[in-house]
Amino acid sequence: MGDLAGATQAQRALIALRQAILNGEKPGGARLMEVALAAELQTSRTPIRAALSQLAEEGLLERMAGGGFMVRSFALADVLDTIELRGILEGTAARLAAERGVPGTLLDHMQDLVRRMDACFDSNFQIIDLEQYSRMNALFHAALAQASGSMVIQREIKRISGLPFASPSAFLADHLQADTFAEGLLAARQQHKAIVEAIRNREGARAESLAREHVRAARRNVEIVFADTSAT
Repeated sequence: MGDLAGATQAQRALIALRQAILNGEKPGGARLMEVALAAELQTSRTPIRAALSQLAEEGLLERMAGGGFMVRSFALADVLDTIELRGILEGTAARLAAERGVPGTLLDHMQDLVRRMDACFDSNFQIIDLEQYSRMNALFHAALAQASGSMVIQREIKRISGLPFASPSAFLADHLQADTFAEGLLAARQQHKAIVEAIRNREGARAESLAREHVRAARRNVEIVFADTSAT
């Protein structure tokens, strides 16, 4: 199984910083500066800048008036509750989509996103284009929210996804669990396909169950990484 061999420097920096924030290496209130982080992660400032901007969008960092970013304080229990809440909302979105029906063009768009995520793996599933996968995954979840036909659901999913570690693409890839992470992505591929199929077949209960289980996998990933980093 792959070990993020296809990840770009920006994606590697993004994952490394997410993990450092989760395990407390970068605690709440800590100020993060591009130059120091570039030296620490042995990369240039460009991928660091991209990673910091993404983490700010995910709610992990706050932009400081004088420049740089500050780590937001959070509790692991709150992170897990937030992910659980996203699962409830996305499950509801999937159920409503199946029950109310979705325009064929939107379903085709979701199916195309699934195919594009498939293309992020090589034929042996040894190399993962994680940056592209992350983009397509974010678009898929946005399309799922849109498929609900509810502006309330869409707004709440967007709000929840801006909280620490709740974003659908806030991936954590602990080096101690590389195989588990890669296997999780492969399982997610099948869940994406099954969710689209259930919505197309108007199977509301199945669509909701699949979407909620899909998000539970993200919660388990956070728990695994936190357990590993706490033990080291």
